[in-house]
Amino acid sequence: MPARDLALLSEAARAAGPVALRYWKNAPRAWEKDGNAGPVTEADLAVNQALEQRLRSARPDYGWLSEESADSGERQGAERVFIVDPIDGTRAFMAGEDTFAVSLAVAEAGRIVAAAVYLPALDRLYTAGESAPALRDGQPIAASQRTETQGATLLATRHTLGDSHWPGGVPDVKRSFRASLAFRLCLVAEGRHDGMLMLRQAWEWDIAAGSLIAARAGAAVSDRFGQPLTFNGSPPQTPGVIAAAPGVHADLLRRLMP
Repeated sequence: MPARDLALLSEAARAAGPVALRYWKNAPRAWEKDGNAGPVTEADLAVNQALEQRLRSARPDYGWLSEESADSGERQGAERVFIVDPIDGTRAFMAGEDTFAVSLAVAEAGRIVAAAVYLPALDRLYTAGESAPALRDGQPIAASQRTETQGATLLATRHTLGDSHWPGGVPDVKRSFRASLAFRLCLVAEGRHDGMLMLRQAWEWDIAAGSLIAARAGAAVSDRFGQPLTFNGSPPQTPGVIAAAPGVHADLLRRLMP
């Protein structure tokens, strides 16, 4: 089943691309979610609707967890669950940037078993399965082999690299940023950056697909405390996320404030 699910996710992600691109750079209606949960656009909802129709009709017994759908909690009784972010990086999408992503995953017993991250504006597809390699557009990718944090290239916010998190001093790294967490994880997976980290609570739909892709590419992936990520939780959040070359990952954990 995971192999069939991976093919389904890949097809669904690519099919969602044209839906998103109809709104991209076309001034989509946008508004703020309740509770300071960030922006949402009519494109997010249209992509979510298209994905839900395609995925749930193909696997009606799977649970459903999406950033843009009400969560009834029924998903926790399902053997497998779709975890979906219709447009990851909504702010980038609204700004006309090309680094927003469609992020799709299947979780089983708390772990991700199939994943696809598609960047419609770049026509770039990252995939991985529990028993399938990490690929970019069908070609194998591999994480960095760097062994130490000093001089590493990290994807992180400025706040994450603030003094309060690093008792021994902020490491000397080259910081970059992308709005999409899924894309950040994929950039680590293909070795374009040595690592990424986010120290605040992470929503599952932001990291589910990318975490498997990074792990299957050889990166070490955990929450901010070094514990394995688990999915289909209530609430659907994890205590941060760190994905990096194994040596860098271990060094980051050692340097971070507990």
